[in-house]
Amino acid sequence: MDPMTALAEAPNAATVVRDAVARHGGDVHDLVQILREVQEVCDWIAPEAIDALVAELGVPRTKIEGVAGFYSFFYLAPRGAYRVLFSDNVTDRIAGSAGLKSRMCRNLWIEPGKVSEDGVVSVDLTSCTGMCDQGPAMLVNNRAITRLGESRIDEICELIRSRVPLDEWPAVFFRVDDNIRRTDMLLGSPFELGAAMKAVETRGAPGMLDELLASNLRGRGGAGFATATKWLLCREAPAAAHYVVCNADEGEPGTFKDRVLLTRRPDLVFEGMTLCARLVGARRGFVYLRGEYRYLLEPLNRVLAGRREQNLLGLSILGVAGFDFDIEIHLGAGAYVCGEESALIESLEGKRGTPRNRPPYPVTCGYRNQPTVVNNVETFAAASLIAVYGGSWFAAVGTPQSSGTKLLSVSGDCARPGIYEYPFGVSVGQVLADCGAGAAQAVQVGGPSGNCIDAGEFARGICFEDIPTAGAFMVFGRQRDMFDVARNFTRFFAHESCGFCTPCRVGTSLLNDLMDKLARGQGSPYDFEQIEILNHRLRSLSHCGLGHSACNPVLETIAKFRSTYERRLVHTQYVPAFDLDRALAEARQMTGRQDAGAYIGDRK
Repeated sequence: MDPMTALAEAPNAATVVRDAVARHGGDVHDLVQILREVQEVCDWIAPEAIDALVAELGVPRTKIEGVAGFYSFFYLAPRGAYRVLFSDNVTDRIAGSAGLKSRMCRNLWIEPGKVSEDGVVSVDLTSCTGMCDQGPAMLVNNRAITRLGESRIDEICELIRSRVPLDEWPAVFFRVDDNIRRTDMLLGSPFELGAAMKAVETRGAPGMLDELLASNLRGRGGAGFATATKWLLCREAPAAAHYVVCNADEGEPGTFKDRVLLTRRPDLVFEGMTLCARLVGARRGFVYLRGEYRYLLEPLNRVLAGRREQNLLGLSILGVAGFDFDIEIHLGAGAYVCGEESALIESLEGKRGTPRNRPPYPVTCGYRNQPTVVNNVETFAAASLIAVYGGSWFAAVGTPQSSGTKLLSVSGDCARPGIYEYPFGVSVGQVLADCGAGAAQAVQVGGPSGNCIDAGEFARGICFEDIPTAGAFMVFGRQRDMFDVARNFTRFFAHESCGFCTPCRVGTSLLNDLMDKLARGQGSPYDFEQIEILNHRLRSLSHCGLGHSACNPVLETIAKFRSTYERRLVHTQYVPAFDLDRALAEARQMTGRQDAGAYIGDRK
């Protein structure tokens, strides 16, 4: 298609905006979803589209541009009809993603991060796509493509050069496998649709809360807050409305277990949300689905439609008068920070995903300032099974402080990556043995913000009282340079900082610069001290958890794999002039010369 024909067939931005706004009832709280729908039709959010949004929604242009500019999957300038984003997660790099990206850029004669001269394609990086068990992976117009290799890259380049519509690409490119390797109560227990809600009606709300208390179910998103306590606090909070939110924005690199739960057992998740709504008095619920899982939107909406047909959602659920509840799916747009519950709520409200000050907490002041339960996908699924099988059944598995099972997303240097479900308390070594990782030197549990476990700690257990995790379990063999692993994580934090607070915005960038300096072989012991100082400032001054944990991977790998850092130090170190006493002492020790001042002057 020549450029003039393409221009003639380009959709009218004002019409697209009008239709999108109408679908959402003109609600400005749905701005993120409206922007997404406009971009999916128009390829980018053009000035004329923003003009139309200003007119239709009655909000300032600065608000719309501010929201659109916050999310990495929204474009305020053309990025081509094919927008290619290679996953930059460390496991994708291990699998060769960097070389594949270079190959595509050479084939298409395009500079990374730029749009091709003909305006057809752009090639860039994104953070983890949640496909770590079948990488390298990429997104093309936000649709996941897995198992990349040189031949597949060459095929994709030819499809792009031939302007083949994405819907006509080979279906095998878009195949996403579940890769379930081990099941237990969550993935293996029989479940009949509606069983959880029937159990709630039989027991009554107080009886169901008692079962949740007996189960000792704790949130599976990482923090481990008691689920029954959270639901009870929301139930007792006086308000005009209550809400239930499922956090499916699993943006932590190395985590993909929620993707599998939503694919394999979505009814278990939706039923858990519905029973929560019955207990807290909510009539409306949301699933906040990460933008990288765009391909799940239509299948999940079909599941919701089926539940409405079976009277498991909507008005008078199961024929119970007043039991009214429905669920909407909101899609994220590429912002790791939206995994934090208050930032997620801001995004649900059509705003930039900036974490809120807490307190107040969502259970009393959440969506639209009303009491809101926010729980992880896995938490809601577990609650459904507790309703059916009872709290004591659930509490009998796991450890005293960590009842039930945990889904682990295993990836990296292992023979069998995928989903493994274990009772809490399983040792790191057992997981390594099961996934075929006999030559592991380290495991990153819980993603970049989690724990780096070396070989001397493989007997430790996965549970809240020892090694807590949201689900990521990345394996690194003895051939891997743990400095490179930590450096990848620092790039991730610098890229994903929302920019709201200066300590995090500047601190993560400085940390990334220090790691780049070490990578060039220009580091000094002084840089280790600077990292410690940065960590103190980020922990004490950052607005949210991203800044608090940004230095974790660096500090842990320095402590456990120091040699990989030390070989990057220059032999003759420059000591800053302001620390003269230290410089003199170092000079005397290194040279044995008493005229240390001259030596220091030489080093400058």
